[in-house]
Amino acid sequence: MRRVGMLVVPVACLAALLGGCDSAQKDEVTLLKQETDDLRKQLADRNAALESLERERTAAMARADAAEKLHGGAAAGSAPPAVVESGFEGISGVSATRVGNEVHVAIEGDVLFDSGRTSLKETSRRSLDRVAAVIREKYGGREIRVIGFTDTDPIKRSGFKSNYHLGFDRAFSVREYLVGKGLDGKRISLSSYGPDMPLDSKAKSRRVEVVVIGT
Repeated sequence: MRRVGMLVVPVACLAALLGGCDSAQKDEVTLLKQETDDLRKQLADRNAALESLERERTAAMARADAAEKLHGGAAAGSAPPAVVESGFEGISGVSATRVGNEVHVAIEGDVLFDSGRTSLKETSRRSLDRVAAVIREKYGGREIRVIGFTDTDPIKRSGFKSNYHLGFDRAFSVREYLVGKGLDGKRISLSSYGPDMPLDSKAKSRRVEVVVIGT
């Protein structure tokens, strides 16, 4: 009986030891799994960030290329865009220049919109009515590009994600108004350069350009 008692104690200790080892192994496996999951998440986040940066780089290159085309790819020392007799003279807040075979009709943003807004001011409609009339009468059938521009101040309080979004929605408002005045919406495209092409003041930078192509 005494030997049996001596054997029972080591067996119980062995069982407890094995149970402890099994628990420790499970804890280690759980820890390793958690570390693996964390590393996978970090890798996914890094890849997403790299993809976002690549998209931004590609978009910036596309905007730069489009800006060069927009202004005729003028080389250093070449003549600046010329003020033209275009039919848009005398319209409040509007100026026109010729760039290659295009007429760029710049409409001051402060004439069109309140700060951070995309709804046209009532007072802007007289100018837009005259712009639409000139296009119908003098440039009928031409392709039109409406482009939104902003100043370089970052978006802070408005509901827009960026100046590019603000510029696009402002261009869209102008396009819709022109279509409502009888211009063919199928011939009017939209784009936004946001803050990428500022002029010599913030007020001048905030503008919408209506580009008449092939004049």
